Amino acid sequence: MEAVIATGGKQYRVAPGQVIRVERLPHARGTAVEFNSVLLVSRDGQVIVEPGALARARVLAEVVAQAKARKVSVVKFKRRKNYRRNRGHRQPLTAVRITKIEV
Repeated sequence: MEAVIATGGKQYRVAPGQVIRVERLPHARGTAVEFNSVLLVSRDGQVIVEPGALARARVLAEVVAQAKARKVSVVKFKRRKNYRRNRGHRQPLTAVRITKIEV
């Protein structure tokens, strides 16, 4: 069974037992998370996209870790003007393990 969920402005294809990294969620490690924004469910080769069925669908997960992504370097430079700026950014992420997909 697979599903497509939306969280943090992105869409993820998930299956039970899979660990995904999503935009930061305000939950502590080990707590349960429920994703209600299910866009598609595939079960035994049958694809479910009906809005009525997906309104009741949910994906259950467990928070595995809170982490940060790799650093992205932001460089600003203007030639011949002695203008250089170098900044870095690390996006906060949450790693979740998908436990169950309910339709």
